[in-house]
Amino acid sequence: MQPAPPETSAPPALPPLTAQAERLVGLGVVHPDAAVTPARLRAAVAALAATVGTVGTAPATDALLVLHPRVAPPSSLAPHLRLPAPGRAGAAGEERAGFVVEDMTDVDLFGPTEGVELPAADVYAVLAPRRGDELRGWSPEEAAPALAAGGRTPLTLAEGIHWALQTPAVLERNACYMTLASRLRRPDGRYDSRTPALWVSGGTGRDGRERRGAPKVGWCWWGNRHTWLGFASAAGRVAA
Repeated sequence: MQPAPPETSAPPALPPLTAQAERLVGLGVVHPDAAVTPARLRAAVAALAATVGTVGTAPATDALLVLHPRVAPPSSLAPHLRLPAPGRAGAAGEERAGFVVEDMTDVDLFGPTEGVELPAADVYAVLAPRRGDELRGWSPEEAAPALAAGGRTPLTLAEGIHWALQTPAVLERNACYMTLASRLRRPDGRYDSRTPALWVSGGTGRDGRERRGAPKVGWCWWGNRHTWLGFASAAGRVAA
């Protein structure tokens, strides 16, 4: 295993669950015609906040609000991601929108891996998410058992996108993350070697120069190492 580069900065703290709900509404992820409406979301969060506060694994301010992928699949979430445009790429205040790479048209088919159980509720919380900077330079194959040994559960792709929706600065150059809990089952029952990840586009290749600095949903091979990608994980998941 390769040693990880030093951490560039600590990921930003998450706001309270009620503020996270309002951000999803403000971004347009949740709207009156969605499977989960603003009213339903606010009611669910009121109950969820009380539950999270009694779990004891993490304080309520260290919990990430998540919509189950059956009501908000990754393909619908990614376009709502935003990052400031690079200094020379656009006017002050300009932002880059998120996108899914062209060769991942099956992104919504990546389901939870063995041992990862999502709550049945449409709205739930991920407790104490961590970016996994200490595992940068490891391959997914190497990182998976290390997370399990530490009592952590890897994030799914949808959970990883929700984190970047709430705190965009969690994605920074040379410190982004993979989401090991989402993989694609092949017809023969084995996993596809692609492992979903989120990082900042360099604007090269098929991404296009206009996407330089944009939040990118892509993938890396299961056995490959990348010095800029950690492995996002959580202490657990809870629903009201």
